[in-house]
Formats: sequence, C-alpha cells, structure tokens
Amino acid sequence: MSSRQEEKERRRREREEREQAERATQSRRKRLQYVFGGLLSVLVIAGVAALAAGAFTGGGSGSPSDPPTGGADIPGVKETDLKKAAAAASCELKDAPIEGNTHEDKAFKPSDYKTNPPTSGNHNPTWYQDGEYNPGDTPRLGMLVHPLEHGRIELQYKKGSSDQTVKQLRTLFNQSSSGYHMLLFENTTNMPYAVAATAWGHLVGCTTMNPKVFDALRAFRESYIDKGPEIVP
Repeated sequence: MSSRQEEKERRRREREEREQAERATQSRRKRLQYVFGGLLSVLVIAGVAALAAGAFTGGGSGSPSDPPTGGADIPGVKETDLKKAAAAASCELKDAPIEGNTHEDKAFKPSDYKTNPPTSGNHNPTWYQDGEYNPGDTPRLGMLVHPLEHGRIELQYKKGSSDQTVKQLRTLFNQSSSGYHMLLFENTTNMPYAVAATAWGHLVGCTTMNPKVFDALRAFRESYIDKGPEIVP
C-alpha cells in the first residue's frame, strides 16, 4: 500500500509541475504579446505623426544644404521708408502685375516670366523651403516663384558676386528675425541687378552694392513679408 501511495504522490507532483510549467509558458507568451503590441502601436503613432508633419508643410521641398556660416558687418538702419530708402540707394522699385498662379510640373525658364527676377506667375507644385542656399542649389525656377505666393521674401545676388557681398547679405538675412520666411540664394535668371529682393508682385533691384542698399532691402522686407495670397507657416 505504501508503495502505491508513493506512486500516486509522485504522479501528482509531476502533474502539478507540468501544469505550473504550462502556466509559466502562457504567462511569458502573453507578456511578449503585450510588448510587441505596444511597440507596434508606438511605430504606428510615429508614422502617423510623420505623415501629419509632411501634410502640415504643404508639400514643400528642397531644403538648404548646410550653407557656409559667417557674415560681414553691415550699416545700421538710417531710413525705414521704402521709397526713400530705394531712391537713396539708387535701387529700382516695381509693383508688377500678377502673371498667374497655376501649378505646373515643368521646368520653367526666365522667359516664362515678364519680370527678372520673377515676382509671380505659374510655378511648380513644390517649393524651396526658407533658408540660405549655396550657389547652384536652386536650379528649378518654378520652385523659387512658389514661395513668393506664400508670403516669402527672396534675397538674391548676381552670379559671380564677391564673397563680401554674400557675407553681408547673410548678415542681413540672419538679422531679419533669423531669416523668418526668407530665402537667400544666387540668382538663376541673369538678372540686371547686383542684388534684388522679391515678393509676390513686388521687386526692389539694386544695380550696384553700396551702404544704403541694406536700408532698401530691410524696408522692402518689412513692407511685403507675409503679404502673399497663400500664407504657409
């Protein structure tokens, strides 16, 4: 009898050990499912956030690629009236008719526009983002016209400009609320100016660089920034 009792007890212990092992295995499996499910949720949320961020920017494209740093001293403010500042600097002011605003996926040329540099007109669906661009980094003219529609101010210097001119414009750019809603780049249209600033329907062009040019550029920015028909943050 004692032998039978011992056998029963042994089998009972083995059964309990198997059941305990099975419960432990199920518990581990559930924990892994929770962990995997949580990780998947995080990845899904991150993906949605990235898509939302892309939608918020409105499809903009062409970000600046680490332009050179370092500026040069520029004169302080002496004249804030745009017409007076432009006249003092011998700069030309133009209020140009709006030429259109249709999106076209094509390679636009300077001849597609009536002003040089362009101030409005049909353009590419995507656009260059705010910031300073290295020479050669803004090849698509239609992507330069598009930001104007969004209230941007574009500062541009003639191809072959001196390092001093570029550095001074960089200083002006950075002093203007850290380049808020502005682009700085080398002109791509063989414009007749040493430096120019454009907004949607407006232009100030200066044939020579002189200390009074900076007042004209500052006043132009204050007059027309965020005045485009489609403001994008």
